[in-house]
Amino acid sequence: MSDITTTSTSDLNDIDDFEQPPKLTILYQDEHLVAVNKPSGLFVHRSFMDRDEKYFALQLVRDMVGQYVYPLHRLDRPTSGVLLFGLSEDVARKMGQAFTDKTIQKTYYAITRGHLMDAGRVDYALKEKLDKLGDKNVSPDKPPQDAVTDYQSIGIATLPIALGKFPSIRYSLIQLKPHTGRRHQIRRHLAHLRHPIIGDINYGDNKQNPFFAKHFGFKRLMLHAQKLEFSHPITSVPLSISAEFDDDWLALFEQFNWSV
Repeated sequence: MSDITTTSTSDLNDIDDFEQPPKLTILYQDEHLVAVNKPSGLFVHRSFMDRDEKYFALQLVRDMVGQYVYPLHRLDRPTSGVLLFGLSEDVARKMGQAFTDKTIQKTYYAITRGHLMDAGRVDYALKEKLDKLGDKNVSPDKPPQDAVTDYQSIGIATLPIALGKFPSIRYSLIQLKPHTGRRHQIRRHLAHLRHPIIGDINYGDNKQNPFFAKHFGFKRLMLHAQKLEFSHPITSVPLSISAEFDDDWLALFEQFNWSV
């Protein structure tokens, strides 16, 4: 299993439940793997935090392909994008080793507060965030773990609207390539740069988030797992699996004249 982040209980406050089962787009499928585009708000699988939830990506994908599937990594509930499953224990084991060996390249996009310019690397160790129930057996004295994320500014935008002490509102579209997979790594690294992700209720801006929701008409974490690149665990053929941006993202791209 990969160490891509899990969802903490505080992530659940601002996400609406699905009244109907969400439709998942299959991005790739063969006899060994299946990948889907997970929508924001959907849990990967059942856990202690989701007693009232009806729908989970694992069950939905299982029903779509007609067989048991093995989740190969996780995405936070509010994060959208590429979610990969194996179709056998052997494939799950091999892909788990690939994640451990860091031979899988991950590309994310985020919309952040402020103008984050140019490109750089965040090499900032993170102390593990523990959930009271899910991590009750993990030592709180565990030392910080190495965490490295590369980032590239893709576009910036400004709204001539005053908010708090600032005369205008600024946003950035950032491409991110994490080299490690610590819990909430991208979210915490961007907050460390003082450019938190819009819609992040754990590490974000408590003025920007409600403004964004009111002004643009939707409330969510603006983080998308856009691409996974790796060698096929059975054939060794290079694979690149990409997930399209949904309508919320596309509306912002059009308004801010951003392109990816």
